[in-house]
Order: sequence, then C-alpha cells, then structure tokens
Amino acid sequence: MTTTTLDGQEIRGEITPLGNFILVKTKDTLAATGGGILLPDQSQERPTEGEVFSAGPGKLHPHTGVRITNPIGAGMSVLYGKFDGTPMTFNDEPMQMIRDDDVMLHYEGVKMSRGNVTPNRDYVLIKLDEQKLETDSGIVVAASVTKDDIPCVGTVFKVGEGRMCSTGEYSASPVSPGDRCKFKDYAGNEIKIDNEAYSLVRMVEILCSSSSKSE
Repeated sequence: MTTTTLDGQEIRGEITPLGNFILVKTKDTLAATGGGILLPDQSQERPTEGEVFSAGPGKLHPHTGVRITNPIGAGMSVLYGKFDGTPMTFNDEPMQMIRDDDVMLHYEGVKMSRGNVTPNRDYVLIKLDEQKLETDSGIVVAASVTKDDIPCVGTVFKVGEGRMCSTGEYSASPVSPGDRCKFKDYAGNEIKIDNEAYSLVRMVEILCSSSSKSE
C-alpha cells in the first residue's frame, strides 16, 4: 500500500490546495536554462520556474464574495519570485506552496518559448532593447562595464488579462503588443526566452508608452 507523507509525517491521502494556493514542484535551474529561462550565474536573484502539482479554485473577494478564479492549473509550468511561498516536502519531494498572485508567467509544454508563454493577470512581457556597446562617436564600450545596467525600456510582446476587479472582471491593460514603453528602474524581472532578453513587469510599474497604432 502506497503511503502519502507531508513534511515527513504520514497523512491519509493527497493534499488539496485551498483558495488561490498552488502546490509547485521547483524545476532544476540548470535544466531550465536549456529552455531559456536563466543564466546559471544569475539564478540567485532571478525568478524560479516550477511545475504545478495541484491548484485551488481561487479565492473569494473579501467584500463582494465573488470567486476570483485561479488561472493556474495542474500540469502548467510557472515563473514566480524566488522567495515567494512556503516550502514543504510532499512524498519526499521538495515543493513550494505559492499563491496565484505570485505567478508572473505560465506556459504549457516541455520548455518555455515565445509561442507558449502567457503573462499572468496584470503582468506585461516586454522585449528589452539590446544594450548599446558603442557610443555615437564610435567608441566601443566593454560588456563588463554595462553588465550592471538595469534595462527599463523595451517593446511590449504580450500582456496578461489585466488586474482582477471586485466584480470578478478584468481591467484592461494600458498597453498593447508592439507598444514602446518605459518602466520603473528595478521593477522588472529579467528572463531569457529563445535566447532573447525579456522583462516581466506589472502594469502599474509602466511609466509611459508610445502606441504602435497609427492615428
């Protein structure tokens, strides 16, 4: 008979996350690098990638009682903050219990790609401008000099559904794919997708934008 354990203690059966909690099994960082998420020397400060083991149905709004549906389901892969959630050991495997609000991006498939990623709720996926390694006068700047610069300008690649209101409806994103935008310094979460640099930024952290649509 198979036994189920939680933090080393035998329990009667599978655990079910409640509300908007999500049980995630963290993916190996170096394996994830092959999919384009992180560089090994950056992994200490970058988002964590994990596979969803199980997820709750979503939380109830404290004032209206409306169910705010959890957009994350079992089998999805997610990106979330390195220090988000509560660690636990389920069936001798290290896992993390996070909230749906902690998820920045989700996708389905073996690895992350430009085609399968979806920003979560009020997150915006921005393709960062390439760092300029030559000045206007033709002087070449060493990459080591610019490595600590924090990019905060780019082109919107994808947007999430928006911020959830108390009515259970989403407020629309203020930017659209193709828009140029500038966001707050240090507000972005840098990742690599298909060997290109992107940043995940909350909508409220975007300072200004230039529409891609002609008047």
